[in-house]
Amino acid sequence: MRPVMKNLLEVFNDIGYQILEVIELSGYCVILFVETIPFFSKIWEKRKDVLYQMYMAGVKSFIVNAVVALFTGMILSLQSGIELRDYGQAALVGHLVTATLTREMSPFVSAIVLIACVGSAIAAEIATMKVSEEIDALEMMSISPIKFLVMPRLIALMFIFPLSSVYFTFVGIFGGAIVAYYKLNIPWQMYYNAVLHGLHFKATYVGLLKSYVFGVVISLVCCAYGLRAKNGVIGVGQATRSSVISSFMMVLVLGYFITAMFFG
Repeated sequence: MRPVMKNLLEVFNDIGYQILEVIELSGYCVILFVETIPFFSKIWEKRKDVLYQMYMAGVKSFIVNAVVALFTGMILSLQSGIELRDYGQAALVGHLVTATLTREMSPFVSAIVLIACVGSAIAAEIATMKVSEEIDALEMMSISPIKFLVMPRLIALMFIFPLSSVYFTFVGIFGGAIVAYYKLNIPWQMYYNAVLHGLHFKATYVGLLKSYVFGVVISLVCCAYGLRAKNGVIGVGQATRSSVISSFMMVLVLGYFITAMFFG
């Protein structure tokens, strides 16, 4: 019995440690955001860095976002069309695809793409600077790491992620139209009439709000893990992995609560 009890205690100890780590990280991210706000006035001064980060977050992930959006719309159209066709309601496919994309799928799947393509790179880049003592060198020269590293990335993701979500929605609707026409025999005009009926102002602004919040959270979490990296090269890998996992979990949790707040 003693080995079993010992293993159970180790499991509970690990769970408690992870919960405390999440709470500590959440507090650190809040403090980091508050400390970044005064530097928003320096956007023009750091415009080149902000534009570069927007380029990395938007243009560099353009193809990946397009492919994921296209096939997301195609899968939604195919799966929903098969079910609706059994009830003689296949014409509602466009409505269902649009509502699903604008409310949930566009910000959520775009966030996954952003975490994989951009968030991990942010965490790895800042963590490398941390373990190689470049950030310490910045502080020695009286250059704020928050102004130099965090602010441009936060501003870039705040602006570019809602645009990526809108782009994802349009490409996804187009992908759904392809499947609706060639697989479900739904005319283009009928599909896009259903799309227009599926576009609702509330769903649209809630989706954009999610995109904005996700952009802020992903940038803060990835920067936080980068700034807290330690233990050399191994720490860079750990910070990158942890930033991806934590960002994904935060997106899931916040996505649910935002949906419950407006639609629950």
